Amino acid sequence: MTITNEETTAASVPSQSTYQTRVADYWNAEENPVNLELGKIDDLYHHHYGIGAVDRSVLDEGRGADPDRITAELHRLEQAQADLLASRLGDLSPADRVFDAGCGRGGGSVVAHLRYGCHADGVTLSRKQADFANEQARKRGIDDKVRYHHRNMLDTGLESGAYAASWNNESTMYVELDLLFAEHARLLRRGGRYVTITGCYNDAYGRASREVSLINAHYICDIHPRSEYFRAMARNRLVPVQVQDLTADTIPYWELRQQADHLVTGIEETFLNAYRNGSFQYLLIVADRV
Repeated sequence: MTITNEETTAASVPSQSTYQTRVADYWNAEENPVNLELGKIDDLYHHHYGIGAVDRSVLDEGRGADPDRITAELHRLEQAQADLLASRLGDLSPADRVFDAGCGRGGGSVVAHLRYGCHADGVTLSRKQADFANEQARKRGIDDKVRYHHRNMLDTGLESGAYAASWNNESTMYVELDLLFAEHARLLRRGGRYVTITGCYNDAYGRASREVSLINAHYICDIHPRSEYFRAMARNRLVPVQVQDLTADTIPYWELRQQADHLVTGIEETFLNAYRNGSFQYLLIVADRV
């Protein structure tokens, strides 16, 4: 892959705290089959979970559970989640620019581009992820419109007011929300659209549950309470226009993943317990920049 001059300048190297360096190290080393094997199906690599009803025939004991069909079904559910987020980005044109904060291996930016024809910039702390995603864009022949940057999503160096839409897909738990939303508000034009799908702990349940603490330890993250999303948005000129609880929609995905012996990571039961006891929620939040 050819690296552009922009990507090798000192300004493009993320400024990081000690914690963010740990996060970058984690994702630079990550080779999890539940991410890689699913992405190999159609070269759309997602780093998030899925939603929707499961095709239970992939677990048909009479025919024998088929690992390949289970993998494909999990990928279909993850793609459904990516499609849902992309559908909430607003009325975009091919001339518009969108920003993917915490882009991982780049699947979400590709989904948005294929849907709207728009320009997309993805940002990740992981140099390995950025290089991988840029190579995928090159192979697809869309690298003139979809680009990935090794940068900090809290301080991107990208142009103020240049973006019609932006999002985080399960990456907000790695940063302080006020700093994150301030950067989105800076990048978005007035009337621009921000979307996040995220796991958050349920304030009505009380403090973060044992399950939430285990998830934090597993992913080296810090899951925020639900209420803090709305407080931080209000402080940063982002006004929610839609909130959708996806908890019930994601449970089937986790039930299937728990039975995928070739893909399990050991955290599946913890997620299911957290969702079922009400301490953890999976939310879609759509907001306009005012």
